[in-house]
Amino acid sequence: MPPPLRCLLLAFVVVLSGFPRLAHPFTALESDQIARFQEYLRIRTAHPSPDYAGASAFLLHYAASLGLHTTTLHFTPCKTKPLLLLTWRGSDPSLPSVLLNSHMDSVPAEPEHWAHPPFAAHRDPTTGRIYARGAQDDKCLPVQYLEAIRGLQAAGFAPARTIHISLVPDEEIGGADGFDKFARSEEFRALNIGFMLDEGQASPTDVFRVFYADRLVWRLVVKAAGAPGHGSRMLDGAAVDNLMDCVETIAAFRDAQFRMVKSGEKGPGEVVSVNPVYMKAGIPSPTGFVMNMQPSEAEVGFDLRLPPTEDIEQIKRRVEEEWAPSHKNLTYELVQKGPATDVSGRPVSTATNASNPWWLTFERAIASAGGELSKPEILSSTTDSRFARQLGIPALGFSPMTRTPILLHDHNEFLEDRVFLRGIQVYEHVIRALSSFQG
Repeated sequence: MPPPLRCLLLAFVVVLSGFPRLAHPFTALESDQIARFQEYLRIRTAHPSPDYAGASAFLLHYAASLGLHTTTLHFTPCKTKPLLLLTWRGSDPSLPSVLLNSHMDSVPAEPEHWAHPPFAAHRDPTTGRIYARGAQDDKCLPVQYLEAIRGLQAAGFAPARTIHISLVPDEEIGGADGFDKFARSEEFRALNIGFMLDEGQASPTDVFRVFYADRLVWRLVVKAAGAPGHGSRMLDGAAVDNLMDCVETIAAFRDAQFRMVKSGEKGPGEVVSVNPVYMKAGIPSPTGFVMNMQPSEAEVGFDLRLPPTEDIEQIKRRVEEEWAPSHKNLTYELVQKGPATDVSGRPVSTATNASNPWWLTFERAIASAGGELSKPEILSSTTDSRFARQLGIPALGFSPMTRTPILLHDHNEFLEDRVFLRGIQVYEHVIRALSSFQG
């Protein structure tokens, strides 16, 4: 190619690269899939007043259009927190079924901090980003599940194992009236679940993230006592002084744990996090606090998260002997939210090696979809999958989002349209593989 022509071609490419994407780069089916995703995002299911009725109506109609069997369950007397069960029946009902889970609720949003209204599901024509609360966490999942089933049905695929999709309320506020009660119900036992997929997190890189455990959730409240006195006195063993000893000791432990994360030695879910969430001390006055009097009581609360592989007894000893020793007039309350082991006495986690054939099947499905998995992780927070793992059911956290910043619970949460569509293709491979697994 002559040099002038080569220069002209390069200039043409540079100019084109500055233009926005074509307005209609997708097939009619893909455009419809994106539109359904946006429609679901526009249903306001954020706390404190999630529109479960609107979400249920949308999802039940959606599932019925695919010929799926639908059931609505209620585990509260008021029946305002429905739990939906969508079923694609398999050809062999003797095989344990597969459960795909997603929660309908989302955390609140602060519109004044968003570039676009958080419930408008605005789609940027240049970047393809769909901005909405729940775009990543996790309203993408049920639409991807259902569209993957649509694609498999169109291809003539029939599952051997039954596929269930559970759409649950209240995950964002602990799941007490959602998956927790569901997991302990006769309806759940009747499903004969062999394996479960739940939400994961976005990956900023080209590889998918997968989670095999959630950290255990504990609450630690430490109370200090001491003789009151004038604010000017240098008292030995005052309540606030004793409490500060506790806070400083815990802060040193926290710093050591955090350094391992910063250095890359451990992931965020592999360390013990202990974060102060409130402090309470002082003598109230009409204008604030009495500034010349030292109080006789003080209190501090911590959010404490532990990997399921952590030595639980060692942590309890550390609390009693180092963090809140009685000789410093400290007392404590340690509240453990949920069991530390499953029904068999094992850590609440799912094996990600050859001992777990479900893992091998899932891993092969991701490879067949052209994807790659990162090293399996422990999720630093919690999801509904912990309730299944507590029953000994293998469960993985997985959301097929690559090249995507982690924006769950953040301002300007978004998911790019192409990433969303790729997730549908990934789930086609995953559902096909899991529902065909004969082990």
